[in-house]
Amino acid sequence: MDLALALRAFVRTVERGSVTAAAKDLGVSQPAVTKHLRNLEAHVGARLVERSSRIVRPTLLGQMLYEASQPALASIEAALEGVRRNMGLIEGLLRVHAPTCIGAKHLHPIVMEFQARHPTVTIDLVLEDRVVDLVFENFDLGVKYGRPDGQGLVIRNLGRIRRILVAAPAFLAKHGPVDTLARLAEIDLVTTAAVLSPHDTLFLQRGSEEAEVRVRATLRTNNSNVIVNSLMTGRVAGPVQHLLVHDELEDGILVRILPEYEVRSHEIFMAYPSVRFMRPVVRAFTDFVVPRLKAVEGIDTLKQPPSRRDAVLVEVGEDTPKKPSNLLGRS
Repeated sequence: MDLALALRAFVRTVERGSVTAAAKDLGVSQPAVTKHLRNLEAHVGARLVERSSRIVRPTLLGQMLYEASQPALASIEAALEGVRRNMGLIEGLLRVHAPTCIGAKHLHPIVMEFQARHPTVTIDLVLEDRVVDLVFENFDLGVKYGRPDGQGLVIRNLGRIRRILVAAPAFLAKHGPVDTLARLAEIDLVTTAAVLSPHDTLFLQRGSEEAEVRVRATLRTNNSNVIVNSLMTGRVAGPVQHLLVHDELEDGILVRILPEYEVRSHEIFMAYPSVRFMRPVVRAFTDFVVPRLKAVEGIDTLKQPPSRRDAVLVEVGEDTPKKPSNLLGRS
């Protein structure tokens, strides 16, 4: 039995929770991974994994072996790749996770540029809007909206995602100008639940002030392409990440409404597991991608958001803010 191969198959199976997925990652057949697992269990004289129809989980002894083996294997891989880098090569598999919106429009071109410089690097670019465990799901790094939770992560703040209010000229031609918060409350909006609190309340910022407006969200979606395409039809207005519509604003396809206001921003981070030795390809990609993401129009280094005590509620029909409302805090 090749102990290194058996341990590699075991570690990847635990991380992926599936023999089939582990076999795909390792580029071998499913029976080969199963054989490695059986040989390893026979070698240590203990059952290491429990199998069900849906998932493979480590036993208590298996978890102990995984926690001891995974860092060692990662260090060996890093050492081997370090030798290759000293020979002028950056290569290997790189697994990256990011939100769909920034991933498709901005991160993907950066990935292609990096691969053009390092053609021996294979990149798994996974774009989806869900929270992932970078360590358990075997990602080398991830781009995240909001500060990542969990221990064992190295976190780099990239800035803040600007969200602005926009509409198509056709929308304004039909419905008239939107120049007050009360007017904003009267028009149809497309938005995502991420920027609304219960009761369709939108949080806006103007300098150090913050306001809340109950809006009429006629279309809610979690897809950035749907938001942008809906805005361009001229049937709705709405809040959108600036980085998604920079070109459309430059070309006049969309225009800002209430330009003195912005939707409450969120921080964007890059995170990678600190439990792993940082492989040269990960370091090279991180050094390459961070300045390019920071340069994206719509990612800014902004001041801290105003205190919640400064927030005000704007009711339909009012042009000026009232006293602070207890709606703040519902999110």
